[in-house]
Amino acid sequence: MIVLLPPSETKRSGGEGPPLRLDQLSFPALTGVRTELTGEVAALAADVPASRRALGLTAKQDAEIERNATLMTTPTLPAIDRYTGVLYDALDIGSLRGASAARARARLAVGSALFGLLRADDPVPAYRLSASAKLPGRPTLAARWKPVLEPALAEIAADELVVDLRSGSYAALGRLDRAVRVNVLAEHADGHRTVVSHFNKAHKGKLARALVSSRSEPDDAAKVAAVARKAGMRVERTGNDLVIVVPA
Repeated sequence: MIVLLPPSETKRSGGEGPPLRLDQLSFPALTGVRTELTGEVAALAADVPASRRALGLTAKQDAEIERNATLMTTPTLPAIDRYTGVLYDALDIGSLRGASAARARARLAVGSALFGLLRADDPVPAYRLSASAKLPGRPTLAARWKPVLEPALAEIAADELVVDLRSGSYAALGRLDRAVRVNVLAEHADGHRTVVSHFNKAHKGKLARALVSSRSEPDDAAKVAAVARKAGMRVERTGNDLVIVVPA
């Protein structure tokens, strides 16, 4: 089983690993697009106003552009340690020990606008590029990633169940129809339900933690739902679609 996470806009600074080596990342079929994008993003950083427009940043976020400028020379961290935020706080991989920690690093992958797809231990620098970014004079990120990312995902899914926790914009970079998809809905007192926005990341993080901590190896959506329920989550299933129901 592979649990496919979204990335986060926020990323931990620093690192102890050597500078980025694209040829050492997992999924080598993605190296071509990775090479193009890292070069373009690093070059764009020399033009701060253009970077702000392309990346959707304000002047207060110019430090993010500085990160892109040193993309190829700054120290790296394992991807699962680089990303921060609500989902990653709920996942709390740093608190896992022993076999649980090993399973987590084997089962987790991260979708990325810059790198396409990463295994948990792939070493990456801090950077800024979201799925909605528009690099000047270039096709959309979805148009560039789909031709290589969708075959890579399909190859994974041929051997393992994929639980896709990515948000819509990142799923659009490379779709996988066979994946188990997860949504989060809030149930109100009168029974009607609404989509959970910000905190859906926390619930998906909790689900990811349950899945990577479990000794079981789910191979279909029903078994994923069973692991979630064992962890105390209320889950409903329709085919490969799961809904986590939480109080409003």
